[in-house]
Amino acid sequence: MVRLATAAAAACLVLAAGAPAALAFPGGTGEAPNCATCHKLTLDEARQVLAPLVDGVLAVRPSRVPGFWDVDVEKQGRKIPVSLDVGLRYLVTGEVIDIRTMESLTRDRMIGLNRVDASLIPLDDAIVIGDPKAPVKIVVFDDPECPFCQKIHPEMKAAVAQRPDVAFFIKMLPLKMHPDAARKSRSIICARSAQMLEDSLAGKPIPDPTCETDQVEKNEALAQRLGIGSTPTLVYPDGRVVPGYRTADKILALVDEAKPQSAGKAQK
Repeated sequence: MVRLATAAAAACLVLAAGAPAALAFPGGTGEAPNCATCHKLTLDEARQVLAPLVDGVLAVRPSRVPGFWDVDVEKQGRKIPVSLDVGLRYLVTGEVIDIRTMESLTRDRMIGLNRVDASLIPLDDAIVIGDPKAPVKIVVFDDPECPFCQKIHPEMKAAVAQRPDVAFFIKMLPLKMHPDAARKSRSIICARSAQMLEDSLAGKPIPDPTCETDQVEKNEALAQRLGIGSTPTLVYPDGRVVPGYRTADKILALVDEAKPQSAGKAQK
């Protein structure tokens, strides 16, 4: 049977919510209490509480946010991170940001929760930055007219310079908002030319394709299966799908955080 909120739980929530400014804002001298240290929530209890709202509960753990549990749920085939207060009354959805570090706790959970099998991504059409035989292969879905793709390319080169064990395998994924991106992508794929991709990102003219290829359509179908709809998007060997621009240091930090899983085998 699911436990109702106790007086202790209520007191804990009051402490977390009503902590003085010195505890709640940057420059404070302490941390708000972690109520999960004195309260327990089993998977079955979470399922009972959330049954009217979700299709399934996958995992429960103490949250970094005082007074809450991190709960991984399923809804209409999607895996979603949510938060549940220790009183088991309030469900919180949406992005949670640590103001001190400007880190999105929700995004990190979403990335970890929705891993893919990176070993199933074909690399024969990819343009490579780095050593193709490098043990750490990061797949990048790239658009030849994407400004953030242009911004991340120097970071990928810097990452390879720092870590020869890392290589980037770029697959062309032209977005509909860029009307000439599909033609340019076909030209780049036919030529297998990293320089042509760099020229396109720099706004230089790109010649028409020199071959017939359906690789763009294959990449679009693959991206849809993987839940990828933006560029640049990086797929790490352990299956984490990380959208958006990252600096070289942050790209490599995510490499070092990798936790091998069956759904994220290294590509052969």
